[in-house]
Amino acid sequence: MQKEINVPLILDALKLAGDLFYQEFKRTEIPQNNEGFLTGLDDIETRCLASLKNSLSEAFPQVPWLGNEFDYDEQRQPLDIPEYWLCDTMDGAIQYMQHLPGWSVNLVLIRKGRVQFAGMYDPVANEMFWATEGGGAYMNGEPIKPGNKTDLGVMLAVFEYALPYEKVPGLNQKIGAMVTDLLENFGVVRNYGPHGLQLAYLAAGRIDVFVQQGLDTYNWLAGILIAKEAGAEILTVDGLPWVWGSESLMVASPGVGQKFLMAKSQNVLS
Repeated sequence: MQKEINVPLILDALKLAGDLFYQEFKRTEIPQNNEGFLTGLDDIETRCLASLKNSLSEAFPQVPWLGNEFDYDEQRQPLDIPEYWLCDTMDGAIQYMQHLPGWSVNLVLIRKGRVQFAGMYDPVANEMFWATEGGGAYMNGEPIKPGNKTDLGVMLAVFEYALPYEKVPGLNQKIGAMVTDLLENFGVVRNYGPHGLQLAYLAAGRIDVFVQQGLDTYNWLAGILIAKEAGAEILTVDGLPWVWGSESLMVASPGVGQKFLMAKSQNVLS
């Protein structure tokens, strides 16, 4: 029998880890070379994961901490174990090291191949997003939901792309075409940086559509559950239902994804 998810305990752990880094935000030197960036990323990973493990291992002693966001093949399907944590210790670590806002500590709990819990803490804005499967989505304890705009011309669309885990022929061209489609159909197009926060913002009605070409499952999972539980559409860029292993993602306010696809097809035909 699987243990009930202690949501307050997990949220406290996320806050503790996030605030640990917020105390040092903008106080470290911005890396000026590749070695500096790699050292900084490794330090963030090690310290953040240690904080979360210290907070949660006693309550979840049998749950391993697994997943490698830089393993391209591993992201194609859930790991073949009953339960495990997937932790993006800092989504937007580059922004953190560059002294920019837009970074968060993300954590998901996988059970039997499904995301059962997702939490995301943004210390700069003091905002905690979280969701449980079938239990709704929340920000700072209040329910959230996507926007209800109907005019693409006043909507905010965002695009994202993955770090180059491996060279995928033609992917950059697909990304370029996708951005062009967004520019031709939406009033405002931006790239905010962290995958998770962009999806959480969509869940809260701040963004209207998120699109990304290429496989990036581990960066998506926390935000997907939060957006789904808030009531957003979870699709591929072709309008098909998103499933674990899909090589693209489109998350949108209800009806917006299909409206975008229809507008895009009309542009092609005209």
